[in-house]
Amino acid sequence: YAMLLSLIFLIVLVAAVVGFVFRHEIKTNFESNLNLALKDYNVTADQHSEAVDTIQRTLHCCGVQNYSDWERTEYFRQKGIPRSCCKSPDDCSEQDLKDPNKAKLKVFVDGCFFLVTSTMESKMSIVAGISFGIACFQLIGIVLACCLSRYITNNQYEMV
Repeated sequence: YAMLLSLIFLIVLVAAVVGFVFRHEIKTNFESNLNLALKDYNVTADQHSEAVDTIQRTLHCCGVQNYSDWERTEYFRQKGIPRSCCKSPDDCSEQDLKDPNKAKLKVFVDGCFFLVTSTMESKMSIVAGISFGIACFQLIGIVLACCLSRYITNNQYEMV
């Protein structure tokens, strides 16, 4: 049992170190995937499109760097900027969303990449604290399992 807990502890520790060391690559990968999701955005029940809409609605942002990122997409040529970018969904018409100058007043102008990464970084202290707490419990479990094993071997019980 102690060995199993030790293995789990080491896996979590390695994952934390790798995540910390490669955080810049993770950001770059996230940015390229967000750009790809914008490029392939459509209104059908596509998971990537739903994720983009959810991010834009939740964080009150639009595009990757800013709302003008949508101008380089096929979706913009057909329907304009998505409704998930609108500050007030009742105030956004399709004509406004097709015109970048009018859309600037109706949609969120900040990009999602910076907001997502800053939100993740602000929550990292909470995640680190919870992880540290779990690691402490695992270490206590490892020590207690080793103590129990030692106690059992020292008191050689007779097998019946």
